Formats: sequence, structure tokens, C-alpha cells
Amino acid sequence: MTDPNLELQESGWEELRKEARKIEGDLDVKLSSYAKLGARFTQGGYVDTGSPTVGSSRSWKSMEMEIQSLLEKLLDTNDAMSRCAASAAPTTSVTQKLARHRDILHEFTQEFRRIKGNMNSMREHAELLSSVRDDISEYKASGSMSPRMQLLRERAAIHGSIAHVRLKCRSSLLLKYVSKKSSPGISLSPSSQFHMT
Repeated sequence: MTDPNLELQESGWEELRKEARKIEGDLDVKLSSYAKLGARFTQGGYVDTGSPTVGSSRSWKSMEMEIQSLLEKLLDTNDAMSRCAASAAPTTSVTQKLARHRDILHEFTQEFRRIKGNMNSMREHAELLSSVRDDISEYKASGSMSPRMQLLRERAAIHGSIAHVRLKCRSSLLLKYVSKKSSPGISLSPSSQFHMT
């Protein structure tokens, strides 16, 4: 005779695995679409695809929120699977399957962060180019501006660019530092450890 609690735990485990696999499939599709949306972004801005909402900020943010929601849902499902596995006598098979689902979650999370970071960099680049184009247009339109005012505006723009570069350098160094701390076998060379003021 079989134990009814054991059957209930096994059926709960299988339901949770089905749910996890479904969410993983949905995440795979969403991340693929998100990456394609990022690929439509060019140096000059969004590629015109005939769809007015493809390049909109709302579309990007909406997709990011959907992916974030799916990642959180998968995390909750993995936690429920862990609790289910812990309440039963864990077997090697269950432990391996649970570890694989955790690995998949980690891979999806890393991929999402990578794509999101790339897209943010591309957006910043496009905004900078747009700003420069606007400045050039404004400069051409204001031909009567005194040379002194033009020099002051140019100096302010240079200082703004320098501050932006410093911020990027600091964030890159911080990222290297965090990577080093999470991977103790990797050491930074002395030349990459510099202080910017």
C-alpha cells in the first residue's frame, strides 16, 4: 500500500515542475523578443519597422516588467519546489532536477541583465548623439551669438562630457571590483586599480 502523503508530494512536485517548465519556456520567448527589440536599435536611434510602438519607451519598459515578473514567478516556483523536495525524502534525481531549474533561473537572470545593460548603453549613446545634433542645429540657428558665449557653452559641454566619462569609469571599476569579489581566483592588475578624482 502506498503512502497518500507521498503521492500528494509527488503530484505536487510534478505540478510545480510543469509550472516551472512553462515559465522557463515563456521566459525564453520573452528574452528572445527583448533581444530582437534591442537589435532594432541602431546608432541613429530606432529602426523604423512601420510599427509606432516598437521603439517607444513604453514597449521597452513593458517588456522589461513582463520579464522581471516571470523571473520572480520562476524564483517562487523554484522555492516551492525546494520546500516540496525538503518535505519528502530527497532523491538524487529530485536534487539534480531542482539544481537544473535553479541553473536555468540563474542563466535567464544573467541574460536579462546583460541585454538590459546593452540596451541602456545603446539608448544613452543615441541620446548623446541626439543631444549633439540638437546642439549643432541650435548653433547653426544662432549665428548671432557672441564668440565668448559660444566658448562658454562649449566649455560647459566639455565639462559635462568629462563628468559623464568619469562616472562611466567609476562604474566600470566598481563592476570589475564586484566581479573580482565574486570570483576570488581572478585578480586585477595594478594598472587597472587607479583612482579618479
